[in-house]
Amino acid sequence: MPATASEPARPRGRIRWSARLRLTLMYGALFLVSGIALLGSTYLLVASSPANKNTRITAWRAEDPLHDGRDRTQTQIAHVVSERRSAELRTLLTESGVALAGMTGVSVALGWFMAGRVLRPVRTMADKARRISERNLHERLAVTGPADELKELGDTFDGLLSRLDAAFEAQKRFVANASHELRTPLTLQRATIEVALAEPDAEAAALREVCTRVLAAGESQERLIEALLTLASSQRGLDPKRSGPVDLAAVTRLVLRDREEPRAGVALAPAPTHGDAALVERLATNLVENTQRYTPEDGWIHVSTGTSAGRPYLHVANSGEAIPQDRIPVLYQPFQRLGRRGAGEGHGLGLSIVAAVAAAHGAVITTVPGPEGGLAVTVAFPPSPPSPSGATAGSERRQVVGERPGAGERPGERVVSAGK
Repeated sequence: MPATASEPARPRGRIRWSARLRLTLMYGALFLVSGIALLGSTYLLVASSPANKNTRITAWRAEDPLHDGRDRTQTQIAHVVSERRSAELRTLLTESGVALAGMTGVSVALGWFMAGRVLRPVRTMADKARRISERNLHERLAVTGPADELKELGDTFDGLLSRLDAAFEAQKRFVANASHELRTPLTLQRATIEVALAEPDAEAAALREVCTRVLAAGESQERLIEALLTLASSQRGLDPKRSGPVDLAAVTRLVLRDREEPRAGVALAPAPTHGDAALVERLATNLVENTQRYTPEDGWIHVSTGTSAGRPYLHVANSGEAIPQDRIPVLYQPFQRLGRRGAGEGHGLGLSIVAAVAAAHGAVITTVPGPEGGLAVTVAFPPSPPSPSGATAGSERRQVVGERPGAGERPGERVVSAGK
């Protein structure tokens, strides 16, 4: 069976063309080609050397005055010299070829050894990666050695494992928290019903009160399940079929219409954008309800919409308990709260849904502590796509620094929002 789905099954007896074998053959082939080129060059240089070319032979005999005898002797000597030179060249070619064959074998052996040394970190990483599963994602490859490409590959894989480990841990915490939140109303329902059944002579009023409690617990479960579904759908991203032009002012006005809030100062200017109107409404609803829940009776709430540097924004701020800057990111995690949950304080999913909806729309959230406690949250959406005949003015994305406008503003308060 192959180790992975992409690895085909290898028949028995066939050579496994591993990277080490391919590198070894490549080293050997390069050495052989270079050796043949060197041998050929040496042979040609020796063959064309002046010492073996245009040799002039002179023979003279004192007792033989005949010219023909000298010519015959010179021819014989030249023939012997030529045969000797050819024999030496053949010997050079043969011995060099034998030496080249031997050195090629040595180079293949050395190439196999060096390829193994070079690829040893890869085998180590493969062995460690094969042992890592969802149960031991905390382990790392921890490749040592010089800062080369292989160590960079190992460090990159370790970074991937760290992100996967964090994602798995976050998923486990989410499932555990969701299970706990769902179990609490179920436990309450069960206890309420058991108490009612334990009373044999229960009156209709008492049973009605029990039914009211059970109904309230069921509504709490419905709200939690709806919030979980909204969070899941937001994290999947936008559905193009459900996306279209959205005016933040109209959505916020719709959210505030059914919520009578005397503490709120509202300043709604047109803020057209593009997205899922239902998700944007959920984002605005969660921000408004969050401020209503945590603003004291004598506090203030401010809600505004508008456009700054071409980016439509929704700004919600309130007074209340002071919140440290370093604790703000915790609020955007599911089921996370700064304190213990009291009655009617929700499930800790409001701001996490806000973050998911904003991420799905490509919006930027800026959250800072308010000057009188509470939070000042600004969600800057991407500008609405221009119509075919419209201008593209205002589409530039840059850092936005805007005063909080409208009623309920506090002197000196500024909101800084970084655009994408």
